[in-house]
Amino acid sequence: MRRIAIIPAFNEQDAIGAVIDELIAFDPDVDVLVVDDGSHDETADRARQHGARVISLPFNLGIGGAVQTGFRYAAQCGYELAIRVDGDGQHDPAELGPLLDIVVSGQADVCVGSRFAGAEGYRSSATRRVGIRILARTVSLLTAQRLTDTTSGFQVLNRRAIVLFAADYPHDYPEVEAAVMAHKHRLQLAEAPVRMRERAAGRSSIRGARTVYYMAKVMLAIVIGSLRRKATPLEDA
Repeated sequence: MRRIAIIPAFNEQDAIGAVIDELIAFDPDVDVLVVDDGSHDETADRARQHGARVISLPFNLGIGGAVQTGFRYAAQCGYELAIRVDGDGQHDPAELGPLLDIVVSGQADVCVGSRFAGAEGYRSSATRRVGIRILARTVSLLTAQRLTDTTSGFQVLNRRAIVLFAADYPHDYPEVEAAVMAHKHRLQLAEAPVRMRERAAGRSSIRGARTVYYMAKVMLAIVIGSLRRKATPLEDA
C-alpha cells in the first residue's frame, strides 16, 4: 500500500531532521511530506536535507490548515495510507506498528496513538490532564465509544479517511473535532497505546492559564461541529 507520512511543522528546525530520519528508519519505503506552516527559521531547508518533500505555506495557517494541506496532497497523489506525526519529536515512529496493523487489517479507518490507553499513562501538568479527560469523555459520549486521547496528533488513516479530511478538516482544534466528524461520516475509530517523549525542541503554545481558555473554545467547537452538515469527500464531489 502506498503510504505517506505527513508532518506539520512550524519553526521546528532543531527537531525536524531527527523526526524524518526516524520515520525512514522505521519504514524505508514511506514517502515523507513536511508541511512547513510559514516557519521563520530553517525548517524547510533542513527537511529537504533529510530527504523529505516539502510544501511551504506562504503564511502560518495553524495546525489544522497545515494538516489538511498534507491530506489534500495525499488524496490527489493516490496514497492509500497516511501517517500523521508532529514535527517536535514527541512521537516515536517505532510505536507505529500497532496503529498500522489496526488500519491495514480493516479494523478501523483511523487509529490514534493514545498516551493514556496503556498501563503507564503520559504525565503532564495536572491542569492539562483534567482538560484532556474532560475532552475525552465529551467526545466519547458524542461518538458512543470510549476514547482516551482526543488531542493526539499521532495517527494512521486509510484512504477513506484521507479523502474525507482532504475535503474538510477542522482548523482550530483539529484532533478533537475530527474525531466527531469521522463518527458522523461513519468512519471507524480506534486507539492503540503509545509512549510519548518530551519535546525535542521548542515549547507548547498551550500552557498555564491558556489551558482553561483552550478548553472553553474546544468545548464550543465540539458542540458546533456536532451540528455541522456532513462534508462531501473529494472523490464524491
